Amino acid sequence: MIKSVTPLVCLLCKWLFVILAISGLVGSLSAVFLYALNHVTLFRETHLWIILLLPFAGICIVWWYRQYGGNAQKGNNLLLEEYYYPTEQGVPWKMAPMVIFTTLITHLFGGSAGREGTAVQYGGTIAAQFGKFVPLGKQDKRILLLCGIAAGFASLFGTPLAGAIFALEMVQLGKIRWRGVGAILATALLSNWTCGLYGDLHTQYPTIGEVPAWSVSVFAYLLLAGILFGIASILFRYTGAICSIGFQKIKQPLLRPFVGGILIILVVHLLQTTKHLGLGIPTIMDAFEQPLPPTDFLIKIGLTALTLSAGFKGGEVTPLFFIGATLGNALAPFIPFPLALLAATGFVSVFAGCTKTPIACTVMAMELFGWQYGTFFLITCLISYIISGKNGIYTAQKVKNFKLF
Repeated sequence: MIKSVTPLVCLLCKWLFVILAISGLVGSLSAVFLYALNHVTLFRETHLWIILLLPFAGICIVWWYRQYGGNAQKGNNLLLEEYYYPTEQGVPWKMAPMVIFTTLITHLFGGSAGREGTAVQYGGTIAAQFGKFVPLGKQDKRILLLCGIAAGFASLFGTPLAGAIFALEMVQLGKIRWRGVGAILATALLSNWTCGLYGDLHTQYPTIGEVPAWSVSVFAYLLLAGILFGIASILFRYTGAICSIGFQKIKQPLLRPFVGGILIILVVHLLQTTKHLGLGIPTIMDAFEQPLPPTDFLIKIGLTALTLSAGFKGGEVTPLFFIGATLGNALAPFIPFPLALLAATGFVSVFAGCTKTPIACTVMAMELFGWQYGTFFLITCLISYIISGKNGIYTAQKVKNFKLF
């Protein structure tokens, strides 16, 4: 009896150690990253001249990755590849520091990028390193990688349930191994708790307030909004693809970020505003409370596509929040919903269409804005997911039927 219990105890102790270690490290790193990101953003907005150095910052980023990045240049797609087809090399440890520093550089000098890609990458990197010295099987290493992804997402946005679901949906499991779900959820919850120990670093979004009573017309308007959010997802994906093709025609790789940086500077000069640069959190907040120019979401799509296609680093999710929230804001004259509700549904629905993670986006919206609005979010996220087509922004992502066993 004792002999049969011992392996189980060892297994539990091993997973407990791994979960606690990943949660502590990733949660702490998210706190440091959020703190640093807030400070570089503040410095940029109080020293606008620094935007003129964006082309040179881009050259440094691309040179560093080309010289020393190796497989780390693949970013989120490398994590997906390692999940689907694990290799002996695995995820290189240098991916985490490189993506953190280059994301901060991108934001400091005025690139239009996000932070989710960074969090997913350093979370996955940290988790993958444990898989190299803790004896685990092939399937357990996959679960370990998802634990890191969930920890990064959850601690960065303060949405632990959405973080766990995002990790599962991102890789399109096909079937869920229930022992893995417990570890992934525990890591997401603990990493978010760890990040919270360092202070209130997460963005607090406005409340939605009263919403319309259910009716046929309300449902029809939600369908219309979901379709438009899905179309915005397609526009974002194709704009990025077109920009990537354009930059690939520039044979000298170091010239690509220079040209991209110049184009971004010209756009900012023409618009006479920096509100579309960086994360764009102030504009996202305004989208919940007051009418905004209806072109804001289009400008953000263009600048984000330029930034990421040229070789700058960061994520797409917060720009997608910006695009969705400002598009929802622009729909206010045509859809008789409260402004905050339209902004909130757009906030997550464009994200759902681009990442093919509608359930995670729905749960995220409920964690951020309130569980009582869940049905509204679910409808628009699912419609956006369907309308946006099979492919998302992660080229290595496998999209297939999601089944529970």
